[in-house]
Amino acid sequence: MFSARSVGSAALAVVVAFAGHARPARAQDDLAHAYRIIASKRFVDLTHTFGPKTPVWSGFGHATFTPAADPATQRPYTIARDGFHATSYTLVGQYGTHVDPPAHFAADGAALDEIPLSQMILPLVVLDDTPYFARDPNHAFSAADLAAWERVHGRVPSGSFVALRTDMSKDWDRDPARFARNPFPAWSLETLKVLYEQRGVVATGHESLDTDTTPALVSETYILTHGHYQIEAMANLDQVPPTGALIVVTWPKVQDGLGFPARAFAIVP
Repeated sequence: MFSARSVGSAALAVVVAFAGHARPARAQDDLAHAYRIIASKRFVDLTHTFGPKTPVWSGFGHATFTPAADPATQRPYTIARDGFHATSYTLVGQYGTHVDPPAHFAADGAALDEIPLSQMILPLVVLDDTPYFARDPNHAFSAADLAAWERVHGRVPSGSFVALRTDMSKDWDRDPARFARNPFPAWSLETLKVLYEQRGVVATGHESLDTDTTPALVSETYILTHGHYQIEAMANLDQVPPTGALIVVTWPKVQDGLGFPARAFAIVP
C-alpha cells in the first residue's frame, strides 16, 4: 500500500515508490529506470468506448458522428479523392467516460485547462460496493463501509484517487437500459466528506453517470464546489486491486472547459 504522504509530483512518486530498486544515477537515469518498471506492469483501461448510441444522462442528447466536409463545397473528404478522411463530432462535454472539473458546478471553479498535471497521475484506491448488493442492489457506500474496508486494507492514503467499484460498467454495452437505471449503487455524501476532509484524497470516480441518486445531486455538488474533479462512467474497476495501482487520467486542454470525454487507465503492480 502507498504511504500516506501527499503526492506533489507524479514522476517523483513513481521514482520514490521504486527507490529500493534504483542505483545511484543522474535524474534522467532515474526516470529511465522508473519507465522500465512501469512498462513491465499490467495496464487496465478504465475507459469505455463511446459512440452515437452510448448511454448518456437524460438531460443531454446523444452524440452525432458525421464525415468532415470541405467548408467551401460541403463535400465530405474521402481517401479515394482527397487522400484522407475525417469525422466531425457533436457531443456534450459530459459524454462517455468523462471528467467533471470544479467549473462544471462552481462559477469560480477550475476549468479543464486549469487542473494541475500533478493531479492526473495518482495512487489509485478501489472501494468495492458489490458485497452489499445481496441485501441492497442500490447500496450507497457509507462511512461505516469505508471503515470496514480500512480495517482490512489500511487507511486511504492522502493524495490518492479513490474509485467506487459497482460493476455497473458491465451493462454499458450489454444492457444500456439497465445501466441507465435510477436508483443505482453510488456514493454517500458522508463517505465523500471523510475521504476529502479527513483522508485528503485528490479526486474520486465511479461507474455510474451520476455521483449519487439524490434529486439535488448533493454529492456531486459537494465534490465540485470544494475544488475537486471527478471521473464518471469508469470501466473495468473489477480488474484493479484495492490498493497498489496508479491511475493516469487525461483529457483535452479545452479553454474554460466544463467537461470532456477522458481517457483513464490503471498501472497495476
